[in-house]
Amino acid sequence: MSKQSFYQVLQNQTEAARQSFFSTPMLLDAAENGVEAGLYINYLTQAYHHVRHTCPLLAAALGRCGAQDEVLRTALIEYIDDEKGHEKWILNDIRAIGGDAAVERALSYEGDRAVRMMVGYVYYAIDRISPYAMLGMVHVLEGTSVDIASLAADSIAKRLGIPTTKGFSYLTSHGAVDQHHVQFFENLVNQIDDEEKQAIIIDTARITYQLWGQMFSDLVSDWDAQEAA
Repeated sequence: MSKQSFYQVLQNQTEAARQSFFSTPMLLDAAENGVEAGLYINYLTQAYHHVRHTCPLLAAALGRCGAQDEVLRTALIEYIDDEKGHEKWILNDIRAIGGDAAVERALSYEGDRAVRMMVGYVYYAIDRISPYAMLGMVHVLEGTSVDIASLAADSIAKRLGIPTTKGFSYLTSHGAVDQHHVQFFENLVNQIDDEEKQAIIIDTARITYQLWGQMFSDLVSDWDAQEAA
């Protein structure tokens, strides 16, 4: 029997956390039926607050790399170059569906609790544990986007009666067409054979799944409360 690659191990070891994440009602509903404009704008607002930290987090991990981390260092540099400015796409998407006030709100605070906790934990893990922790977050955010972003964009656009060319640049750019990022990540982690580093990546991915899923649960709870009021 051939030995599993680390990417396969990572998938297997985080499968329970992944399934728990995808059982979040909002995700299922968004993919199948779309959501209201206000709830979609609220999601984009939270996405903005983790995406704007992507390059700083990557840079923090880069700064923690040592001479023995050349493979990770090279990948982080490429990630930084590729991720620049994506937070601006989100603000443009919010504006495109009439969310000018939401843009002002997004720019005036740090995001809701789950997003702050997720971003804050990864900063901590990079600084206090290992720069390889960043790859746990990348695995979750890129992997889940590829799995569901395109479906959600199509369903939400249909429900709102607008084309996916208006207000969906972030989702569509991180959807199924973004498979090359997943392949890049797979090739990267398969070069990491240190078991301690592998364990850090797995642990961070599990934590990220939990906190990112909590963000969606909180979005639904807050939206229901807003609707009731």
